Order: sequence, then C-alpha cells, then structure tokens
Amino acid sequence: MPGTLGTLFVVATPIGNLEDITVRALRVLRDVSLIAAEDTRRTAHLLARHGIATPMTSLHEHNEGKKSGSLIARLAQGESVALVSDAGTPTVSDPGSLLIRESIAAGIRVEPIPGASAVLAALAASGLQSETFAFFGFPPTRAKARRLWFERLARAETTAIFFEAPHRIQSTLCQLMESIGDRQIVVGRELTKVHEQLVRGHISEVLKALPVAKGEFTVVVDIGQSTESDEGFVIGSIESRRQAIASLAKIIGVSPNQLYEAVEQFRKSGS
Repeated sequence: MPGTLGTLFVVATPIGNLEDITVRALRVLRDVSLIAAEDTRRTAHLLARHGIATPMTSLHEHNEGKKSGSLIARLAQGESVALVSDAGTPTVSDPGSLLIRESIAAGIRVEPIPGASAVLAALAASGLQSETFAFFGFPPTRAKARRLWFERLARAETTAIFFEAPHRIQSTLCQLMESIGDRQIVVGRELTKVHEQLVRGHISEVLKALPVAKGEFTVVVDIGQSTESDEGFVIGSIESRRQAIASLAKIIGVSPNQLYEAVEQFRKSGS
C-alpha cells in the first residue's frame, strides 16, 4: 500500500554457537529488504550457514550518524530493515541506539526479535540472586570515569553484570575486590562456544583460576549479598581497601605496598 512505512527489526543473533538463533529471526533476515550489520563479514558467515542472500550494509559506531538518515529514508518508503550486531542483541554495548531513536521519531515501527544474550546466559548459570539485576556494560578505561563506574556498581545492592575485555580482566577484578571486598562472583568466558568456561568463587579465588585471557568475559557479582567471609569489608571504607590489597598481594606474591603503588599507577594512567 502506497505510503505504508517499513519496519525496523532489532534482531538478536548468536553470541557464539551459531545454532542459537530463532526460527523467527531467520525468517525476518530472509524477508527484509536490507540488513544493517555492525560487521558485514561476520554476519555473512551466519547468513551463509542458513542460505540467506539478503543484501547488507554496514552500521557501526563510526558511521551510524551518517548512515541512519539513508536507512530512515528507505524505511519511510516502505522497505523493512533488520538491525544486527556482531553477537547478541543490538544496542547492548553495541551500536544501533541512534537508528532506533530516529526511527521512533519518524513514526516507524521498531520491532524486537529476541534471542541469545550473554547477560542472561551468565546470570541464569551463576547461581546468584536473579530476581533483580543491573547491567553495567564495559567498565570505562579513563581513570576518573572508571572510578565513578566502580562507585556506582558498589552501590547497586543487587546482582551486577558487566563485560570486560581479555587484556583488562585481571586488573578489573583487582579493582572490583578493592571496591566491594572479596565477594562471590561468577566469570564466564566464550559463552555458548566450544571452550566455554564458568569460574565461580570469591574474587581472590577466581583471580587464581582466571581462564586464559582470550575472548570477551562476562562477570556476575551479587552486590547485595553479604557472607561471613565478607566481614570487615565495608564498601568504600579504608579497611575494605587495606584488606583487599593485602589479600591480593598474598595471592600475587608481592608486598601490599608494591601492589598499592601498582593500583594507583593504573588508576592514574586510565589504561
């Protein structure tokens, strides 16, 4: 019908195992006029596996501002577009939010197509409190923003979930322990993939058994849960930091002063 607007489908794709995609998602990817993909090369592998030949265009953090206008124009002309990220649901630590906001502003229907989620997969297998939770994305890399991020997380009073890159996971867990004490956590790596790992225990224990620093990590920690082993760890207190640093120093095999200096240098560098 002339004048009918298209639909923007926000399609969740597998986070690892390519079988983790719904029948509905595959139908949508076949039927739309265009797929806006964060990385067309990665999405091409998924499409080839399922025999889908729908045209693609790239939409990532560096070109979303320029590309959104042309995509809105196509949607306004009645074409439907599927938005996909490299893995999981678009806009969850991935691009796509701008396109969605502009589509809504233009009166275009935005329809979610749910599917695999690293956040929910890690939470479901964690064994931690899951009635309420807060997702914090990736910790910032700049020192000031990073400090504020940890302060917000420490005040969450519920299960907190966040992602971290392999080259920062160890330093982030050290800083997490300094912020909240030696709490129980679950660290997932390569979720749904062949080499999937879930490591459970206190932060100090997980640091000893930390998986190979490869692949994105998902961390689950119950900020609201207090155990006997947490006694003496008052969030944000001087005693909390001293005990955390002393425990970490013993694990690593250095003096508390050396570790404290290393933590301070890391904060100042913002790396």
